Amino acid sequence: MTITQLQYVLAVAEYQNFTLAAEKSFVTQPTLSMQVQKLEDELDILIFDRSKKPISVTDVGKKIVAQAKNIVNEAARIKDIVDQEKGYIGGDFTLGIIPTIMPTLLPMFLKTFINKYPRVNLIIKEQNTEDLIQNIQDGHLDAAIAATPLEIEFIKERPLYYEPFVGYVPQDHRLRGVSELTPEDLNVSDILLLQDGHCFREGVLNLCKSPKKLGEEHFSLQSGSFETLINLSNEGLGMTLLPFLNTLELDEKHKGNLKYFKEPPPAREVSLIFHKSELKIQITEALRDVIASVVRGAIAFQDVKIISPMNHA
Repeated sequence: MTITQLQYVLAVAEYQNFTLAAEKSFVTQPTLSMQVQKLEDELDILIFDRSKKPISVTDVGKKIVAQAKNIVNEAARIKDIVDQEKGYIGGDFTLGIIPTIMPTLLPMFLKTFINKYPRVNLIIKEQNTEDLIQNIQDGHLDAAIAATPLEIEFIKERPLYYEPFVGYVPQDHRLRGVSELTPEDLNVSDILLLQDGHCFREGVLNLCKSPKKLGEEHFSLQSGSFETLINLSNEGLGMTLLPFLNTLELDEKHKGNLKYFKEPPPAREVSLIFHKSELKIQITEALRDVIASVVRGAIAFQDVKIISPMNHA
C-alpha cells in the first residue's frame, strides 16, 4: 500500500470516473487503474463498483476512502513540519476568493505578497462560497477568502478585516435627503441586489428591517456585478448597497451618490478560511499578515455591526 495508491483512490472516488481521475492526477488511465487494482488485490476487497455508471464506492470502500483522506493529509503534514522547521515559505498554494471580494482586494495585496514571498506559487481561483467550502473539504484549495462567520466544523476562520456597507442613492430616490442611513430606512423592494448565490446579497437581505417583498419588482435582475447595479441605480431603478472597498475607485460624480450609515455602520466580516488540519499553515499565516497590513489603512472604521451572510433575519 502506498500514498500514491491512496491518492488515486481518492481521485476516483471524487470524479467517479477512471479516465477523469487519471487526467486530474496527471497520469495515464492504465497506470491509475492498475494501481487501484493492485490495492484492491492486496486488501482482497472491492473499493469501487465498476458495474455502475458512474462508478460508485462500495460500503467498505467508503470506510477506506475516509481513512485514505486522513492518511494522505497526515503524509502531507510531514513536509509541512520540515518546511516550518527550516522557516521555508514556498511551493504551490491554491487560494479561492469570492466574486464580491476578488476585484477590489486582489490588486491591493497580490504584488506585495509575491514580492515578499517569491518562492510561493500562488494559484488564485474565483468561486462562490459554497464551492469554496466544498473545495477546502476536498483538498483542492489550501485556503480561501470569504465573508464570515460560516461556523462549519472542519473550517477555521481568521478574520482579515471588517468592511462596512455603503448606500448608493441616486437623484430623486426617497432617501436622497437623508444625511445618514439606518437599517430601518431600507426597503428591499427598492434595493437593487446581486443575483442569488452571492453572500453579499444575503447580507443585505438580513440587514433590511422592512418586510421582504421579493417578487414585486417589474423586472428580474441576475447580475454578479456591482458596476451593473450602479448603472441601473443611475437610471432611477432603485438604490443599492456597496462594500466599502468598492467605493474607493468611484469617480467624484458617482461618489456624490454615496450615503454612509450612522455609526456603528453595518459591515461584513471578511476572513481567511482553511481546513482545520492546517496544512501549509506557514503560507496561510504569511498571506494573512500581508492582507491585513495593506487593508488596515484603507478601512479606518473600528466600530462596526457585523451582518452575517448565513443568519437570515
